[in-house]
Amino acid sequence: MRATSRSRPIDGGPIAQTETSGRIEELDIARAIALVAMAVFHFTFDLELFGIAPPGTMHTPFWRGFAMLTAGSFILIAGLSLRLAHRGRIRWRPFLRRIAKVALAAALVTGATYVFIPQGFIYYGILHSIALSSLVGLAVLRFPVWALVFLAACVTWLPATFRSEMFTAPWLYWTGLSPTIPYTVDFEPFFPWFAPFVLGIALVKLAERIGLPARLASTPPKTSRLARAAIWAGRHSLLVYLTHQPVLLALTWALAKALGTLP
Repeated sequence: MRATSRSRPIDGGPIAQTETSGRIEELDIARAIALVAMAVFHFTFDLELFGIAPPGTMHTPFWRGFAMLTAGSFILIAGLSLRLAHRGRIRWRPFLRRIAKVALAAALVTGATYVFIPQGFIYYGILHSIALSSLVGLAVLRFPVWALVFLAACVTWLPATFRSEMFTAPWLYWTGLSPTIPYTVDFEPFFPWFAPFVLGIALVKLAERIGLPARLASTPPKTSRLARAAIWAGRHSLLVYLTHQPVLLALTWALAKALGTLP
């Protein structure tokens, strides 16, 4: 994200535009780091899928925790970005354009996994969660920090203490309040995953008190190759998200054939 001398919003990845004097490159880099973590997780998943890693690898406490931290970081960054993009007012045209792209990408993920992994297709994954959280997040953008923190605590607490058979209808699985959830390879329901999104909004509001977003947006552009590569990935995170897994699957399949773990 390049800083400029004039105020202009710039579209970013599935999560992000800023209304300051330029894009915040540190946010792009943070998103790129989350992408790397996601790729590591999916590559390990593929290694188990093709019999290279031991069965049950992805169900160990380490990898379950790794998956939660990775998903949480994406949703947190989405909350940060929503607040940065609409601090002064809600910019409906870029918001609707971005939400349409995310919703379409979520539908593509659902369709592709239904075809290739019908027993565990993604009916409400990270992109679905970001899309819905962004819509609901507009309603809480002006909440004070204390109210946002309280809301995040309630969103986290509810599924830990309340579940009901009334949410077992398939069209209500997204809530996360059903006592049983059909198997899926990626699931970030609204409760409790709206919590990190709300905390992202709160963090930006705290940062605004000391003028941090404006200072970050006005810093000189990063020039190192690694930083520029990370910034590019962060700016095109939706594209990276959609394309990385097919590439990893192809590479892992070739590795499994070479190692003889596939017939």
